[in-house]
Amino acid sequence: MKKTWFSVGQILLTLIVVAIAAVVLWKLVDYYMFAPWTRDGHVRADVIQVAPDVSGLITDVKVVDNQQVKRGDVLFVIDQARYTLALRNAEAAAQQRRATLDQARREDARNRSLGNLVAREVVEETHSRVEQATAALADAEVAIDTARLNLQRTQIVSPVDGYLNDRAPRIGEFVSAGRAVLSVVDMHSFRVDGYFEETKLHGIDIGQPVDIKVMGEPNLLRGHVQSIVAAIEDRDRQQSASLLPNVNPAFSWVRLAQRIPVRVTLDEIPADFRMIAGRTATVSVRGVGPTIGSRAAPGTMPASATAPASPVAAHVPASGASQ
Repeated sequence: MKKTWFSVGQILLTLIVVAIAAVVLWKLVDYYMFAPWTRDGHVRADVIQVAPDVSGLITDVKVVDNQQVKRGDVLFVIDQARYTLALRNAEAAAQQRRATLDQARREDARNRSLGNLVAREVVEETHSRVEQATAALADAEVAIDTARLNLQRTQIVSPVDGYLNDRAPRIGEFVSAGRAVLSVVDMHSFRVDGYFEETKLHGIDIGQPVDIKVMGEPNLLRGHVQSIVAAIEDRDRQQSASLLPNVNPAFSWVRLAQRIPVRVTLDEIPADFRMIAGRTATVSVRGVGPTIGSRAAPGTMPASATAPASPVAAHVPASGASQ
């Protein structure tokens, strides 16, 4: 009798262990296969390439490598001598054309005052010279404004608040108009892009809260889903010379899930966190299903969603382990 009860106990214990193992296995499969999270995340920021509007030698550099700058700060100065001379030349040309216009106006007024003593053709010619001189003076004034603008553009300023790249220009370098000399990372544009498998998009909606674990950082970052990309590249279809679809006939029976970029706006940033674009992050979306009304279309922000908050310094307690 004791053996019978012992055997029944063993069977029940085995069934309980198997049931627990099945539940744990299902939870693991659900988490790794379907839960909306990804290790393939990166910190991103807008990088503005700064290019001078005029060409010339750099005569002064106001910044150093990796310096933090504010919008409007002077980065470097291009040789102003040539552009100062161009402004003086434009002003001299305008003065000459102003004198020509005054002379034409005096002749036109004298001919009109003489009445029938002056031929009608002569009066029309003098009036035409007044109009031509007026247009020439207007052109000279535009040249002055252009020369003054070029002189002003010799001082290259930062377009945004941010951080310089790791090589500032050097005195004596020649820079060309339209060619980037340095870049500035916009400090107000930091965000996180998570590349989610398409099988996990059902649990992601605009406005959902997001936990971000950056590699090497003890604290979590908080954010929310700002947008989901509306299209990705189709690698199996190419543009043909005849503008007809050119679809790759090869097909692999093992189809990998596409990666869909999801943009996350940062809400809270710890005071000691160092924002560096390109850092690797694990992105986990909290909650499943719509959190703010109905599901929004990819790439759009619903009217009920809150506007992206500017990053503020706040300590966030660490919770959970990175995946």
